[in-house]
Amino acid sequence: MEKAPLEINGITKKYGKRKVLDGVDFKLAPGEIFGLIGLNGVGKTTLIKIILDLLKADKGNIQLFGEDHTIAKSRRHLCYLPEKFMPSPYLKGHEFLSLAASYYEKPYKKEQGQRMAESLDLDPKALQQKIARYSKGMGQKLGLISAFLSETPLLILDEPMSGLDPKARVYLKRVLQSYRDAGRTIFFSSHILADMDQICDRIAVLHAGNIVFTGTPEVFKKEYQAKGKTLEETFLSVLEGLSANAA
Repeated sequence: MEKAPLEINGITKKYGKRKVLDGVDFKLAPGEIFGLIGLNGVGKTTLIKIILDLLKADKGNIQLFGEDHTIAKSRRHLCYLPEKFMPSPYLKGHEFLSLAASYYEKPYKKEQGQRMAESLDLDPKALQQKIARYSKGMGQKLGLISAFLSETPLLILDEPMSGLDPKARVYLKRVLQSYRDAGRTIFFSSHILADMDQICDRIAVLHAGNIVFTGTPEVFKKEYQAKGKTLEETFLSVLEGLSANAA
């Protein structure tokens, strides 16, 4: 049986007296796009940092492909892109992509970078320019190019749509689906629920420190009796219900 790319068990994290994560559990299957949904400040980025061992959990454990995530070699099969990403302004685009590929002991060919740039609606000529001349969106696209060229079995992306215009988001969704169709797994967070509704095989909803739902977007809408409604509308109605119950 193929090992789960990511398995999270009972993760708890406090900041002072505030419990941000309270026994979070879920498991990714190989070859799926899995989206993490939650309001700002709910703990999505905190959870991602814990997965990457950039932050220590108070309780619980995480496995990456069957290995404890605190072991450095367990992260050899993943690539991570943070939300606020801008590579060194002193490098040219091609130079950055070559450097990023070297981290994974992969050769970098300029033709690959140019094709991937086109697939993400970035002018390939920009790869010849210094990154200092890039806009936020261009820097985000360059980071995404490096992530996809890594061809790692697991991608972890924190708000990958950040800084992208609607056209670029359409292009990105196509590339994400192609990456998944090659048998790889993608785990990402996003505020843009319409995109998640379109491309996620499964979602997890994080609220008040807990995972309140895990499953397909279709089941989520059906379970909460939101037939005909969007994922965004269902999400908001669920939060309103949870807040009412808490009161």
